[in-house]
Amino acid sequence: MSPDFVTPGSVRSAAEVNDEIRALWQRTGGTLSAEERAEYELLVVEWAAAIRGGVVRAA
Repeated sequence: MSPDFVTPGSVRSAAEVNDEIRALWQRTGGTLSAEERAEYELLVVEWAAAIRGGVVRAA
């Protein structure tokens, strides 16, 4: 996954990103290669941004 894939102000919800994180872990059997680890890290950053966006909107 390229860093260009995650854009600021992602339109995906935290739930959608979480589903992708879960699918990644399931697909790899819980062991990530270096490339998969990089993908996971980008997904976690996107998930955290989506969570923060949800909190800001709710406030």
